Amino acid sequence: MHILVTNDDGVQAPGLLALAQEMRKLGRVTVFAPDHNWSASGHVKTMDRPLRVRETTLADGSAAFMSDGAPSDCVALPMLGLTDPIDVVVSGINPNANIGHDVTYSGTVTAAMEAVIGGVRGVAVSLHSPEGFKGHLDYSTAAIVGRRVVEKVMADGLPEGVLLNVNVPYLKESELKGYMITRQGLRVYRDALDQRIDPRGKPYYWIGGEAPTGVDEPGTDFGALTQGYVSITPLQLDLTSYKAMDVLKKWKF
Repeated sequence: MHILVTNDDGVQAPGLLALAQEMRKLGRVTVFAPDHNWSASGHVKTMDRPLRVRETTLADGSAAFMSDGAPSDCVALPMLGLTDPIDVVVSGINPNANIGHDVTYSGTVTAAMEAVIGGVRGVAVSLHSPEGFKGHLDYSTAAIVGRRVVEKVMADGLPEGVLLNVNVPYLKESELKGYMITRQGLRVYRDALDQRIDPRGKPYYWIGGEAPTGVDEPGTDFGALTQGYVSITPLQLDLTSYKAMDVLKKWKF
């Protein structure tokens, strides 16, 4: 089994190393990740410039590839033939949860989407770290969870066009309440516009604000995390609202 490990935080991110080390217990691993942070980059495909790929070394001495492209580029390039054929793509470990509408922004999740578009199974893994935590995060539980989920994917497969969005509470493995299959919940963003003036008197802007929260509703990704469960949300690339189609078909043009 050939496993591609990527992320959106950059090739030297500690979460990626922890994930790669666990994936090596399942098969051959290729690490192919961006050369810098692409957080909140969304689903990007670079078409208007050449992509550069270089070899690098991770903190444990293992080899990896890095690209100046987006996370989805780092999945597309191997699947287009830059490496041997890929069986499963595992993206992460993101240091913050990717829940609700986050999945449209997240480079972690959209890297797994790129895998599914290419006909390869995709899994995204994120850690629900404490808000405002400033120390070194412990990714060990999330890495073990990622390995267990990928083991199940390898054994049982996934429906066509579906990826798994896995979010892990910031707990020791022994403290986890279990694994819960969830639906996408509702993220509550608390963004604020910060307007400033540059030295030449022209305005510029930052999008800032407090960290997002979520609606604690049973059966959702955020609800599971607040209860201490691993959240596993199957996401599909077909975004069609079939209920809305029935309504719109009644329109008269």
